[in-house]
Amino acid sequence: MRPVSGPLIACLLPIFLLAGCDKQESTPAQPEVTAPKAAEPASKVDTSQKGSSIPTESFTGPDGKPATLARFKGKPLLVNLWATWCAPCVKEMPSLDRLAARSKGKLQVLVVNQDSEKQASDPVPEWWTKAKLANLALYRDVKNELGFAFGGGLPMTVLYDAQGKEVWRVNGGFDWDGAKANELLKGYL
Repeated sequence: MRPVSGPLIACLLPIFLLAGCDKQESTPAQPEVTAPKAAEPASKVDTSQKGSSIPTESFTGPDGKPATLARFKGKPLLVNLWATWCAPCVKEMPSLDRLAARSKGKLQVLVVNQDSEKQASDPVPEWWTKAKLANLALYRDVKNELGFAFGGGLPMTVLYDAQGKEVWRVNGGFDWDGAKANELLKGYL
């Protein structure tokens, strides 16, 4: 068999291209499919550390003085770790504020900010003022000691019983106004 020369290919190419033009498509065209929007990651309720004692790491209270979670023993305590740069954290903050309002006297709701002290400017006070969270106080953990004690990841919310023992934790953003929250907090509200 002889190799096909360049001029022959140049002459035959238009014929091959035209031959394909009037070919009828045997299968119908596929409809245009758009990719579904990415769903928010599902929050996971974790009971693997149930019964663990409350961490002893210190953080800063609204008064600027050192605080620990032990000071909140005696009533059930819901601790939420959050940061201004964490979108799910910011999204759930208003529902945590409403939870704090409806659980007064029964369940303590404590939100501890994890924004690092290494940032050039501190965005937290301005964010807090704009958020107008009337039922929460601003606690800070700029060294992230409490965050590391919880194992990292934001947002992280942990429920402790009145004796300071862990009941469960939620990894990821959560709707604290929803039916699932009411189910998880049954007996604490």
